[in-house]
Amino acid sequence: MANESNGIGFKLNEEQKMMRQMAHDFAANEMLPVAEAYDKKHEYPWPIVRKAQALGLTTMNVPQEYGGMDLTLMEEVIVTEELTWACSGIALAIVINNVAALPVLVAGNEAQKQKYLGQLADGKLAAYCITEPNAGSDAAAIKTTARREGDCYVLNGTKTFITGSTVSDWYAVFAYTNPDEPYKGMSAFIIDRDSPGLSVGKPFEKMGQNASDTGEIFLENARVPVENRLGKEGQGFMIAMKAFDRSRPGVGAIAVGVARRAMEESIKYARERETMGKPIYRHQTIGHMIADMSMQIEAARLLVWQAAWLFDQGRPNVREAATAKAFAADMAMKVCTDAVQIFGGYGYIREYPVEKLMRDVKICQIYEGTSQIQRNIIVRELFR
Repeated sequence: MANESNGIGFKLNEEQKMMRQMAHDFAANEMLPVAEAYDKKHEYPWPIVRKAQALGLTTMNVPQEYGGMDLTLMEEVIVTEELTWACSGIALAIVINNVAALPVLVAGNEAQKQKYLGQLADGKLAAYCITEPNAGSDAAAIKTTARREGDCYVLNGTKTFITGSTVSDWYAVFAYTNPDEPYKGMSAFIIDRDSPGLSVGKPFEKMGQNASDTGEIFLENARVPVENRLGKEGQGFMIAMKAFDRSRPGVGAIAVGVARRAMEESIKYARERETMGKPIYRHQTIGHMIADMSMQIEAARLLVWQAAWLFDQGRPNVREAATAKAFAADMAMKVCTDAVQIFGGYGYIREYPVEKLMRDVKICQIYEGTSQIQRNIIVRELFR
């Protein structure tokens, strides 16, 4: 058995190394110098997004036949870690297209893929819309409805905490075609930005990741052609869950990237800052904090890679994706909090980088399913 190879390994091939280096160079040269400015201005980073589009970073998971990069999930998480190392807010503005594409990849027919994935490759942006004011962790509790009227569906409801809401050209939206059937009555649709009855609210003022916009979508008798339904009626919940199996390792990669940056900033500061006649990393209290950062980051990255590898192999990864997402998010919050502690009073000041990293990373414990919901999923899978 030891000689039997099914692709498991830790050595990246030359193409993957080049891809990682390309992403890191982009992050270091294009994102890092402006990250603080975009955070302070709460401004969408259009110039950076356009450059990222030219490199294919907004269509990493879109197949080549529709104009995308056609990356594996393993390659996607490697690139995502490098981008979020520089700024998770700008990175989210770049990679959110890949999340919006997932329902189309899971259930779209050829015409839908040609049209809407092709639009992403041509520079359009999209958003994934399932969360509602009273339905976050419990996705099945959404209230948005879709009533069939001839060759159209009429949608009514509100979607909230939608990343990319104000800049998107189309939306992947989930609604109940049969509200009397929880789970089984949910369906999925593609809705164009200019559809009658669709309106977009102003971006929310957030704690962190301020370079990505987050807001609300209002559907008031919004008319959607039947041809824009993804899959069959009643398949919406299944489509959403399959999308999460691919998106959650990506959130884990976001967390790893931010935590890695926090550790690097801590190492730099702990080498330069002296107390009692020596650099503070030589005080065991500080040195061990940074050692713990390194251990936890390495463990989280391996969990993310495992969840991505399983997906790429066509194997079930529900438990592993939940594990990677929860562990990495919780780890990153701890690492960033400890980074602020290592910096002491300077860590609390916006002039220093770790304050932003701590604000930015908190959302990783919330979006794509909270850390608590991930634990519920793990329990369910263990006792299935």
